[in-house]
Amino acid sequence: MSERVTPLSRDKLIRKLRNAGFEGPIAGGKHACMMKGKEKIIIPNPHRGDIGVVLIKKIMRQIGLTNEQWNEL
Repeated sequence: MSERVTPLSRDKLIRKLRNAGFEGPIAGGKHACMMKGKEKIIIPNPHRGDIGVVLIKKIMRQIGLTNEQWNEL
C-alpha cells in the first residue's frame, strides 16, 4: 500500500529535491527551476501557503519517483 503525499512548504520541496540530487533553485524567467544534469524541474514561486498535493504529484511524475521514494527523501 502506498504512503500518502501531503502538502508542504516551498522550502521543504526544495530540500526534498536537493536530497534527490537536484541543484538550485536557479532564478530565471517567471519561475525558478532546479537542475539534475540536463533534467530541469520548474518550482513554484514563494507564497504564503503550502504547495498542494496535485502539484507535488506532477513534480514526482516528472522526476520518476513513487510516493514511497518521495516520502523517504
